[in-house]
Amino acid sequence: MSDVEDFTSRSGRNETREEQLDRNWGELLQELRVLQTGVQILAGFLLTLPFQQRFRELDDFQVGLYLVNVVIATLTTAFILLPVSVHRRLFRKRLKETLVSSADSITKIALAGVGMLSVGTASLVFDVTAGRMAGLTAGGVLLAILLVLMIYVPLHLNKRAAGRNGSVSD
Repeated sequence: MSDVEDFTSRSGRNETREEQLDRNWGELLQELRVLQTGVQILAGFLLTLPFQQRFRELDDFQVGLYLVNVVIATLTTAFILLPVSVHRRLFRKRLKETLVSSADSITKIALAGVGMLSVGTASLVFDVTAGRMAGLTAGGVLLAILLVLMIYVPLHLNKRAAGRNGSVSD
C-alpha cells in the first residue's frame, strides 16, 4: 500500500496530505475569525471604561485588574493575528505543515487568552457592581467552568472517539 493510500485509509477522507493541510488551515482561519470577534468585543468594552465617569471611583485592585485585562486583550489579539503573520513569512516556501502545526499551537494559546480575558472581565464587572467577594467568587467559578469546557470536554470527547474508532485523525 502506498503512503497516500495508507493516509487515506487512516483519515477516512479521500484527500492527499496537502489537501488535508489546506483544509486544516482553512478550519483554523475560521476558528481565528470567531475568536477575533469575541476579543474585539471584550477589548472594545475595556477600552471604553476609562472614559466613564465612574472609572475614577475604582480602587487600586480594580484598576490593576482592569490593566491586566487590557494587557491580556492586547496579547490575545496579537496571538490571533500571529498565524496570518507566520503565513505571510512562510508563503510559497512549501512549509504548509509547519504553518498548520504552529497555527494550531498559537490558536490554543489564543483560546487560553480568551478564557483569561473572559474571567478577568467578568471578575472586574462583578467586583465593581457587587463587591470584592462577588468579583473573586465569580472569577473563580467562571475559571473552573471554562477549564472544564475548554480542556476537559475536548479531551474527554477525543478519548471517547479514540475508544470507538481506535484512533482519531484530523
